[in-house]
Amino acid sequence: ENSDAVVLFAGDAFLPMVERVRGHAPRLRQVITLGDERRPWATALGDLLAANSPAPFEAPDGLGGSMLYTAGTTGKPKGARRSGSDPKAVLPRLAAMRCVAPDDVHLVAGPLYHSAPGGFASYAHAVGQTVVVMRKFDAEEALRTIERHRCTTTFMAPTLLKRIVDLPAEVRKRYDVRSMRSIIVAAAPCPMRVKEEVLAYFGPVLYEFYGSTELGVNTILTPADVLRKPGSCGRAAPNVELALLDDDGRPVAVGEPGEVYIRRFEGMFDGYYKNAEATSQTRRGEWYSVGDVARVDAEGYYYIGDRKRDMIISAGVNIYPAEIEDALHRHPAVEDVAVFGVPDEDWGERVHAAIQIRPGHTLTADEVRAFAREHLADYKVPREVSFPEEFPRDTAGKLIKRMLRDPYWAGRDRTI
Repeated sequence: ENSDAVVLFAGDAFLPMVERVRGHAPRLRQVITLGDERRPWATALGDLLAANSPAPFEAPDGLGGSMLYTAGTTGKPKGARRSGSDPKAVLPRLAAMRCVAPDDVHLVAGPLYHSAPGGFASYAHAVGQTVVVMRKFDAEEALRTIERHRCTTTFMAPTLLKRIVDLPAEVRKRYDVRSMRSIIVAAAPCPMRVKEEVLAYFGPVLYEFYGSTELGVNTILTPADVLRKPGSCGRAAPNVELALLDDDGRPVAVGEPGEVYIRRFEGMFDGYYKNAEATSQTRRGEWYSVGDVARVDAEGYYYIGDRKRDMIISAGVNIYPAEIEDALHRHPAVEDVAVFGVPDEDWGERVHAAIQIRPGHTLTADEVRAFAREHLADYKVPREVSFPEEFPRDTAGKLIKRMLRDPYWAGRDRTI
């Protein structure tokens, strides 16, 4: 309903859902089915094609745009609307990640409605590649699929790669994955432990980028730099210009944290649909930001800290959860971790770590803090540790951290 969509395409698996929700979408005028099933309130694509007129069709102005919804991990999803643009504009960035060869076989491991899996699959089709789609991700099945189809490229969120490298070594040894030339990771910070194990298993094929649904691919880290620049998401992608600015819009010094801004380039979003206020909050003239904080080193490599809203301010000191999470991920009993600030009457906020324990292991809060002290400055060591039974995730595998954090701020004047 938010998108004002008037036509819906649906495969057989989604028809029961469409039947339940179509009455709540008054603007919807037509449902087109893509499979074998029929519904009295829908039209089959095959029937439309059979009745098609051979007369030429004159496309209206503006045809070819898109609107993808943000993941909603930090709030309510927003429709990021784009005008139609030249697909060739993105080719230099794809080439930098080694995924434009026509003979590539691209594996889709995540949901196609998510901007990255769907985008990479679309570009793979555009350059004539074979695309293999997993209906549901399973770590061993992914390896089996890579071997069976000799897949050469894929995009995976960090959670999916973590599930692969956490498979028992004897399971991973069963599969020949030498065909893989480019594994692209993004969507969330990827723990260094996971990167190291991906390189050890697949070889030097791991590429990482920083970007967003709104702003596309902005930086690229190549396999040669993954270990040389731990924690980095790479340098500016081809034809992309970045700036790190303070709260007053002034550039920060090398090594200092600043909000990441991207100069407008072809293919970026035009704005959030029906949300002018949120759109205006992303802009400083021709520069755009989704609120991430980063620093850059003397060689031009960027290091993403966190979303500005996720930064913890404790006793006036800025603390970035991503650094603490990366350290705790190295503990052998940690399956996953989310670090965030919770209210503190004296310090404003204190560091809280929510830990998901790996099956078959045990872990206490004292053990977590002792491990953290070995790897982090004292003020970054979690003052509180919890062990939630479930970690809330979206279907792309991204952690919805706000669902863990918000209960601690309930009833407060501020939420972060």
